[in-house]
Amino acid sequence: MNKQLYINEIQALFDDVQRSQVFEDQKMMTDAVPLFPIEEINAKYEAEKQFENFNLKEFVMSNFDFLGAKISIQREDHLPIEEHIEKLWDELTRTAYEEKGTLLKLPKPYVVPGGRFNEFFYWDSYYIMLGLQVSGRVEMMENIIENCSYLIQNVGFVPNASRTHFLSRSQPPYFSLMLDLLFETTKDENIYIKYHDTLEKEHAFWMNGAEKLENGSAVKRVVKTIHGDILNRYYDAENEPRPESYLIDIEDSVNAGEEFYRNIRSACESGWDFSSRWFADGENIQTIETLNISQVDLNCLLWHLEKTLAKSSEIQNLTEKESYYKKRAESRRKNIDIYFWEGTMYKDFHLGKNENTASESIATLYPLFLEIASHDQAEITAKTIEEKLLYKGGLATTTKQTGQQWDFPNAWAPYQWLGFKAMKNYGFNDLADKIKNNWCKNVERVYKNTGKLMEKYNVEDTNSIAGGGEYPNQDGFGWTNGVYLKLKNNI
Repeated sequence: MNKQLYINEIQALFDDVQRSQVFEDQKMMTDAVPLFPIEEINAKYEAEKQFENFNLKEFVMSNFDFLGAKISIQREDHLPIEEHIEKLWDELTRTAYEEKGTLLKLPKPYVVPGGRFNEFFYWDSYYIMLGLQVSGRVEMMENIIENCSYLIQNVGFVPNASRTHFLSRSQPPYFSLMLDLLFETTKDENIYIKYHDTLEKEHAFWMNGAEKLENGSAVKRVVKTIHGDILNRYYDAENEPRPESYLIDIEDSVNAGEEFYRNIRSACESGWDFSSRWFADGENIQTIETLNISQVDLNCLLWHLEKTLAKSSEIQNLTEKESYYKKRAESRRKNIDIYFWEGTMYKDFHLGKNENTASESIATLYPLFLEIASHDQAEITAKTIEEKLLYKGGLATTTKQTGQQWDFPNAWAPYQWLGFKAMKNYGFNDLADKIKNNWCKNVERVYKNTGKLMEKYNVEDTNSIAGGGEYPNQDGFGWTNGVYLKLKNNI
């Protein structure tokens, strides 16, 4: 049975399972693979649930397959950390040559994050590629790019992850950076020619609706400021509870606004699910307003995409396209300076208030990572980061502690690499090394104590395992493995 499963096809059963908390982790039911035709399961459910002795969990377990729902790596021997990571590449490799439950078909093998995350994730894959590069696994780097291209060509964008219930949103657009990383590895310029059309399709997805926008309005992922400048925001096409966090969303929606679910889902497109960065009051998820914010990281990534399109056009002597994308990139660069530079660091821009948001977040690194910032702006930002976000366990994501996993005191692998590279770009080598050493020592300490590489780390209490958010800290872990190897091999 290889029929693709869409959650709405089993909505009544799914709703009952999630509301009854049949599984401790709500993601379990979204990953389930039907053992029989969906129509047959639905009919059986409607008939059998009337019985007095009906057991919902038994029904689900007898009609769905849950094999491989969680990846757990156990070792008898405590290997040196880099040897452990080398083994993990193979243990975290998956294929999806056929549609299976909610899992999308992909043409090439890929590396999953680990733990409860057993599918292909978009922005995780870039940070996984950093480690694959160090390990000399060029073919897997190419596989990841090919899978992204396949999704962009067939779906129109790279979904958050490779499941049907993620087809309403993407994640931070890293495809152009993936191409740069492969070019850095192979020195083959043809990579930009091969994927030029894919780059254009991804750009079109993020810019969809821009032509018809009036000043001070927004459509999908594009916004036009009151001054007539084009910026982008994260957005999700659906305004329903997320299947993978169904009951959590329903409970959190009490006393929240009418577009609560879309704001929640849009934050998921950012990869930061969740953080005070999105909350109007800086504290409570009920005040989430992702749609009112244009994000500095997204706009920097789209600048890189436009710059890459100009480059790939130039290589092919597509003069008009080269000129077009150069102008787009130049315009965006100016807008990044106008709308996101706050004076002490880069901050997101609130579209309704026409001012920067209050949140002090590590997303401020993007203009330095991509060398958009002036040297003066970089120097001021570096000072702010060192004073407010650097701790003995690495770079924290924000200065606020709310219990959300993308807030203090958690450190996530992507931002340790971004921080290291950003500081190196502007010659702040001592700070770069401090970021690298603080986080790597934290990773090594936790590995020594647990034998695991974790999804996230505590920057303040380096003897504990990080927490917060909707689920326990996961081990595996794709982007931690990649960033750790890349940092340790940058001297």
